[in-house]
Amino acid sequence: MMRELVLKELVGGLWHTTHPDRFTKILESGGISPEPDIPERDRWGTRNGRGSYSYVRFIGGVSLFDLHEFEPDSYTNTFPASSWHYFIPFHMMWGCAVWIEINRDQVGSQLISPTELKNRWESEKAHRLRTMPGIEAAYMGVLPRTAFKRAFMVRKGDTQFYSFEI
Repeated sequence: MMRELVLKELVGGLWHTTHPDRFTKILESGGISPEPDIPERDRWGTRNGRGSYSYVRFIGGVSLFDLHEFEPDSYTNTFPASSWHYFIPFHMMWGCAVWIEINRDQVGSQLISPTELKNRWESEKAHRLRTMPGIEAAYMGVLPRTAFKRAFMVRKGDTQFYSFEI
């Protein structure tokens, strides 16, 4: 139920997801850093060091969900190993998430599209590094707060969305 509600908001957009505490730090710092000041143990996929990073982190980017033409069933059939369920509607370990919509027109010059990212991942034979083919994009550099369109928070056991001023 919650996944479907959140997907209705997300489909068609370009998004970054984060923990509410990290969102506060993002607003204070003025952008989303590819290497935020958070403990390594609190980051996704860092247990085995650099060799287990996500591909986007490995290349120095900010991971984004590009859900421009996302259709969950078709996507899951095409990419059954993708971990998108782990993040939508919220990070399973957190039970909540803030979703930040990114203005695609403002980030175009530093954005690596999902298609370009997948092609680069394949050409570099970086298969040991995780990616979500077809929906994961990368912003290269610090993604400025001025590129944020809107943000909202979702929580486990709650069907309300909580909007933030950005």
